Amino acid sequence: MTTSELCTDIGFHSLNKFGEQLCGDHVDCVTCCDGSTLVVLADGLGSGVKASILSTLTAKIISTMMAEGLGIDDCVQTIVSTLPICSERELAYSTFTIMRIAPSNQEADIIQYDNPPVIMIRVGKSVPFPHQSLVIMDKTILSSHVKLQENDCFMLLSDGAVHAGVGMKYNFGWQIEDIAAFVEPLALIGQTAKTLTTTLLEECSRLYDGKPGDDTTVCTIRIRRREPVNLVIGPPANPDDGMRMMSLFFGKLGKHIVCGGTTSSIAAAYLHKSVVPSLDFYDPEVPPISTIEGVDLVTEGVITINKVLEYAHDFLGENKLYSKWGIGRDGASMIARILFEESTDINFYVGRAINPAHQNPSLPISFSIKMHLVDELAKSLKEMGKGIKVSYF
Repeated sequence: MTTSELCTDIGFHSLNKFGEQLCGDHVDCVTCCDGSTLVVLADGLGSGVKASILSTLTAKIISTMMAEGLGIDDCVQTIVSTLPICSERELAYSTFTIMRIAPSNQEADIIQYDNPPVIMIRVGKSVPFPHQSLVIMDKTILSSHVKLQENDCFMLLSDGAVHAGVGMKYNFGWQIEDIAAFVEPLALIGQTAKTLTTTLLEECSRLYDGKPGDDTTVCTIRIRRREPVNLVIGPPANPDDGMRMMSLFFGKLGKHIVCGGTTSSIAAAYLHKSVVPSLDFYDPEVPPISTIEGVDLVTEGVITINKVLEYAHDFLGENKLYSKWGIGRDGASMIARILFEESTDINFYVGRAINPAHQNPSLPISFSIKMHLVDELAKSLKEMGKGIKVSYF
């Protein structure tokens, strides 16, 4: 496998300690000057505003310095010199976990300071990886170098995860071995990083009886093969460009999604096939799909994409609607699964022709301009870590 065939799928989210408005954990994900990907999870001492400030500063200092090529020694020295230590407990300002993935996505460095051990899952099983101890300004840092394989999965945790269930479901909390056992089958079936994170956090919340006793953060990193997807919506401004648009669209590797009635007709004409409509309304808010031989998915346009955008915004937040689009048979759910879970790189082909039906002033603003919907969807997909290219016709 060539290095360009692998990419990194990253998803993270947090539960705030019950009663707190701010999270005491912070995750930073940046691209370094050498093209490597850097992920930092910092856990501030205590909870609330103070912990939030400490974790944010710690993560920002580390990510900024390492992104510019400085080493962990410089980072730790800067943090120790800059941030305070708790005067009452004389404990560190913030603990942290760092994972730096090489541009090839075939090797990574992992640095751990007092956070729960990083879980590495390979072929559905938790596997140990060696580390060496470094002492920097009286701080013991664990450093590891790992060779990566396709479908490797790493779970970075704050200590809220291992404290889940203390005094309730478990006497001593959720042990790291039990967390690994919980995640193993989910990683084996290929869940996305975001979905793995959401599932694990939901279990943590359940063990806390819905009232987390500590800030709880999960950051999942998956090494996966690149999967391109192509989506075309709207006819071109110049009708004579229809065949050229479709030639470029179908010439790309990966799945092909066609959105919109007129667009479907142009695609069918290009393929010399017929559009076969369906009358199955799986979701009353989403028009039914159609089929064209040689096309992976054919849907209605603006209404369907508007629903996909709603799912995208939720996915980037708490991912509460996953249970709906994750199994839905309507067009919006099917597009969401392909774009959010299957794809790594998405090529949009957007026709600039104006559809008179979308200019009705009585319709909501989100229905008036498909360009806005596509731009917003592309922006959300970029936030998910997808590679995006938009071509207009």
